[in-house]
Amino acid sequence: MDAELAPSLDRVAYVLEQLARHVPLAGVAEERDDRLAAVFGAGDEPLPTTQLPDTCVVPWRSSGWTHDKHVQKMLSVLVARGEVALSRREGAMPWWDLAERVYPDVPPVPLAEAARERNRRRLAALGIARAKTVQTPVEPNDVGPVGIQATVEGVRGTWQVDPAQLARVDEPFEGRAALLSPLDRLVFDRKRLAEIFEYDYALEMYKPAAQRIWGYWALPVLQGDRLLGKADVVDELESLARWLDLALVLP
Repeated sequence: MDAELAPSLDRVAYVLEQLARHVPLAGVAEERDDRLAAVFGAGDEPLPTTQLPDTCVVPWRSSGWTHDKHVQKMLSVLVARGEVALSRREGAMPWWDLAERVYPDVPPVPLAEAARERNRRRLAALGIARAKTVQTPVEPNDVGPVGIQATVEGVRGTWQVDPAQLARVDEPFEGRAALLSPLDRLVFDRKRLAEIFEYDYALEMYKPAAQRIWGYWALPVLQGDRLLGKADVVDELESLARWLDLALVLP
């Protein structure tokens, strides 16, 4: 499933976009009906992935890890269309239910208004972002014209800045030390990361081991308002603990 989460109450900003995805797909309509019937057939209870039958009409072909993962791909389509939703997890197992039984009942808002609100919330989370940048899957990295336009010394072009953050720029800042996920929004836009923080980073899990620089799942290390390095912690917990002790005393 997608690696990004949003509060269920934010669904008001996604409803019309989900409805726009209701387009005919080869083999999807038949499987969708089967999948929804399977959920309905369980009464008022959600179902784990393992209890959803594979009734694929057109097989899913891929050269990657989703090859022949028909149920998982079908669930991705149904979630994107707003028909099915993740109800809970038990360990690593996701449980699914009809979206109407998971999400709050909210009326859709006009698509343009929803897009503006999502841009506003995205900028509030990021603080500073480009108005337009390269498209990315799932959640965009750009924010459109919302916020206040600004420039960053030494960086080309203009940026959009969250006005609430800008109003607090002179307030005292108390940082923290943290290991960040490679999917954290602070580091997710690699170009912004390089331009604003002068920090070079890439997720290397798809590279052959011999070609990796930092590691399979290297974690960016945040100290205050600085990104200091990366920690590949697969078998290096003791070294990591010593490294973090050092990071905590760095200026």
